[in-house]
Amino acid sequence: MTEIDAKIDALVPAWLYLPDIAEMMDVEVTRVRQLVKEGQLIAVRRGANNALQVPAAFIQGDKVVKGLAGTLTLLKDDGFTDEEMLEWLFTPDPTLPGTPAQALGENRGTEVKRRAQALAV
Repeated sequence: MTEIDAKIDALVPAWLYLPDIAEMMDVEVTRVRQLVKEGQLIAVRRGANNALQVPAAFIQGDKVVKGLAGTLTLLKDDGFTDEEMLEWLFTPDPTLPGTPAQALGENRGTEVKRRAQALAV
């Protein structure tokens, strides 16, 4: 959980507050905080009130986007910081096409994980 810089803030199109995610997922806010703590979600402090927020692209319906947790684990194992993971996930990749975050949302997680694994080489 970290404060975010302007570059990454500009890359991420929409953000959600933890209580909003909890409502969408029909769970307690403590469960959402646990997902962040476990590395299944990335939350950053942003906005005027410096509240924790998660990229909206990480939530689909009432669940965390399929493949996100595994991708975050791969990137973290490669030494990526939360900021670097957000930058990678939301930077357009012409070979996908789109961003890795978009590809995860479109159930193209295998391609995203392949690219994440290639970063370690």
